[in-house]
Amino acid sequence: MLKEFAEYLIKKGSTEVKEVNKQNYSTEPLHLLKRPTPQTIKVKNLSGLVDYIMSEFDGTEPLMIHVESPTKVKVFSQTNADEERDHVIQADAMLPQFDFDSFYDTEAFNIKLQSCFVKNEDRDVMLKVVGSIKEEGVQEVGDDGTSQAVTARTGVATVGNVKVPNPVLLAPRRTFVEVDQPESDFVFRMRSGPKCALFEADGGAWKLQAMNSIADFLESSLAKQIEAERIYIIS
Repeated sequence: MLKEFAEYLIKKGSTEVKEVNKQNYSTEPLHLLKRPTPQTIKVKNLSGLVDYIMSEFDGTEPLMIHVESPTKVKVFSQTNADEERDHVIQADAMLPQFDFDSFYDTEAFNIKLQSCFVKNEDRDVMLKVVGSIKEEGVQEVGDDGTSQAVTARTGVATVGNVKVPNPVLLAPRRTFVEVDQPESDFVFRMRSGPKCALFEADGGAWKLQAMNSIADFLESSLAKQIEAERIYIIS
């Protein structure tokens, strides 16, 4: 194909092809005219991605679904004549904002625990601890390196004396809402202010669990398309 195109250009008088060491060289740069590819559709959940595939809106050609991360899933076609793929649709999870490794004041931390985390036993224990601390601050803190014992007082009345467990098992909202939020270990720490923070302590293992859950959801939702060898899923 390249030789025929070069011969066409020679006839047009716009370039020359010379042979050097048994290889053909053009005196002018040649640019590949690529086939157009469609703009990627962007959705915010897995349901939208599944609905698009099941609609067969753009045809029934085989598609590959790539679970790229706990928050991103891409769907693309087979390669075309230019060895490029159509990236037909992409799902990006909408997530609440929580900054791990950063200290929050108790009021903000209380709100974040209730809005950004799935309810479980350890979350309720942490809410009890955070809720017992008043603006007067933490009067006594016992710290053995693993857990903290906190006593908060208002005047002469004791509000609470609670030992903070570590690590705590929590399920932050950090993947698509259609799948279960993975639980993992966190280190819960407090300091004067009072302020609270969570530090991730599972080495990122939750990401693999979330990606497997996404793949399972897609396999269940698109079982007929997978059986017909129209859809393939990788993660």
